[in-house]
Amino acid sequence: MSFGQGGPSWGPGESRTPDWAALADASASRARRRKWLLIGGGAVATAAVAAIVATAVITTGGGGASGPEKNASELPAPADLPAESSAPGPSFSSVAPPPPPDPKDYIADEKKDKGAVTVDAFFPGRKLTMGDRVYAKGATARTANCATTTQGALGGILDGNGCDQVIRATYSKDGIAVTIGLAVFGTEAEARKAAQQASGGLASLSGSGVPTFCRGGSVCRRTANSYGRYAYFTVGGYTSGKNVTTASRNVYAVGDDLTDFTFRQIRHRGEVQASAAAGAPVT
Repeated sequence: MSFGQGGPSWGPGESRTPDWAALADASASRARRRKWLLIGGGAVATAAVAAIVATAVITTGGGGASGPEKNASELPAPADLPAESSAPGPSFSSVAPPPPPDPKDYIADEKKDKGAVTVDAFFPGRKLTMGDRVYAKGATARTANCATTTQGALGGILDGNGCDQVIRATYSKDGIAVTIGLAVFGTEAEARKAAQQASGGLASLSGSGVPTFCRGGSVCRRTANSYGRYAYFTVGGYTSGKNVTTASRNVYAVGDDLTDFTFRQIRHRGEVQASAAAGAPVT
């Protein structure tokens, strides 16, 4: 008996009973050959894949460092920390800077209030505009004889508190006229006391297109105020001689505009002088 690719074969005269032991040995031999062929093929495939991966890594690196080494080489170098300096650090004064000058200080006492005291310094121009209301400026006057600018007891009050001078100006609009009088004193205390004691009133000032008003017994509105070393008074009413009542809102409005304007002028005077003092060199 012999074995071919198709199985056992027998020659002439040989027994046809198969040799089972020989068949088993042949089958085991073939199985072993297939196993080694599979193992060898797997090893070759693994080596081929490894070679491809290695080639890809080298190609991606562009001939230089690859992976973490390349990334590390591209990071910027750490900044150099400055060396400790021996120079002294900034120092801060524990002394607080002086406060800015108070504008009222410069209009509270004649020793500081050095601005010009004239009609134009307080009542400039030919008219007065307050919002949408325009008043024509009439007669003006300035005198050191304070009592002559008053009616009733106000003259004695001004003189008794040391009045230096009085400036008056009259404004009119639509048949209403108001005279504002600015009495100048040496100190704030004197001006305040004169305003608080006010009795009688300011004498109206006519002329320059304004007829006589608030004279001859007609009822008019009178006010008295003070700010700094200045006391200011008003007298206002109708140029027709009609009496002023609490319903005369237009007369009140004109008088309020003039007192507001005068207050602003006095305050501005202090602001200008305080600003000049703040900018002056310290001596």
